[in-house]
Order: sequence, then C-alpha cells, then structure tokens
Amino acid sequence: MNSEIEQRIAQLSTPARHFTVLLSPTPRGARLARRLAVAHFTEWGCHVDSVHAAEQVVAELANNAALHGRVRGRDFRLRLGLSGGTLRVEVTDARYELGVRDVDTSPDPYAEGGRGLLIVGAFARRWGVAPEAAPSKTVWAEIE
Repeated sequence: MNSEIEQRIAQLSTPARHFTVLLSPTPRGARLARRLAVAHFTEWGCHVDSVHAAEQVVAELANNAALHGRVRGRDFRLRLGLSGGTLRVEVTDARYELGVRDVDTSPDPYAEGGRGLLIVGAFARRWGVAPEAAPSKTVWAEIE
C-alpha cells in the first residue's frame, strides 16, 4: 500500500480532539495561548511543521485579541481542534464591532504593524471571521 494512502487512512481513523480555554486579554494571556497550542498539538502527535504553523497563527490571533479585542473584565477564548489531519484554531474576543478589515497585501514596509493577518494567511489553508453572539467575534484558521 502507498505510504501516502496509509498516512491518510491513519489521519481519518484518528479521533477528533478538542481543547478550549478562557484567557486574559493581556500579553501574558496571548503567550499562554501560544504555549498551550504547541503543547496540545504536540501531545496529539501533529507533525512538527504543522505545530510550528499553528504556533504562528495562534500567536497572531491571540495577540490581536489582547490588543484590539480587549474589553475590561472580558476574557478571550482559545479553541483548538484536530480532525482528519486538519488543525483548527479559533480565537474569540469581545469586540464584534472591530471585525477583521480587508487585509492589505502590500503593507507599508516601514510600519511597525499591520502584517499579522498576512502571516495567518501564509500559514493557514483557510481562515475567516465568524460573528458570535454580540458583542463577540471568532477569527479561525485551518492548517493541514
């Protein structure tokens, strides 16, 4: 049997896994989100390249939640999932009105920021924004 087919069968027979946690919308909470993602995806046996990609995606989305989605007294939620060889990252913050704007495909090279979602797009197969019960939104990304 072809090793690629064997790998695909193994992925499909692996049970789905999920992890959810609430974290403070602070730099410390964003850092903890990244560390938890690496720990869970590694424990679940994900390939090191996928874990690295997920780490970068979580770092960007959690940092955005801490910087732009912060509302005093409200946490952000990190959800991680593994199903059929696809890693899914979801970060829900408390600022629905600050939806993800169109991503600038050519940000100012001298600007200090503005590249986070370009990084997410580079590592993720797909990503998007889903409205939650007001006043929340979820930014999600899927990684092979």
